[in-house]
Amino acid sequence: MMTVHEHVTHSAEETMALGSKLAHTLKHARMVILRGDLGTGKTTLVKGIAEGLHAGSHDDVTSPTFTLIHEYRGPEVNLFHVDLYRIDTPRELDTLGLDELFAEEGNLVLLEWGEKFTRFEKERDVEIAIERLGDQERKIVVKRK
Repeated sequence: MMTVHEHVTHSAEETMALGSKLAHTLKHARMVILRGDLGTGKTTLVKGIAEGLHAGSHDDVTSPTFTLIHEYRGPEVNLFHVDLYRIDTPRELDTLGLDELFAEEGNLVLLEWGEKFTRFEKERDVEIAIERLGDQERKIVVKRK
């Protein structure tokens, strides 16, 4: 059974605070898909999640658009922030070694653009969709399996 929770934030600070609040509910997940158009605040949410897991400060967290994977090590959970925007084929995907990340206990993998690959749609534990409502306002929908 799937559970769905909706949140509305009115600033980047509120989005980070929500991420921090969600962090404790995500630490036992293995894979989270982050959905949202460019610039909707996916990395901003990850900043809060990293802080909530004590894996990094919001200043440490940046978008992995060009490096593809950023790693933040916390006392309980290792957070991997992955951006698949530039990955188009299963062959390219295989070069990232994501299966090893999923397999290791204590890893949480946050996948931006994970919906590009049906496999991740099926295997995900949580999906977080971010939608722009206004200049600063965002609707954030959290779906859990």
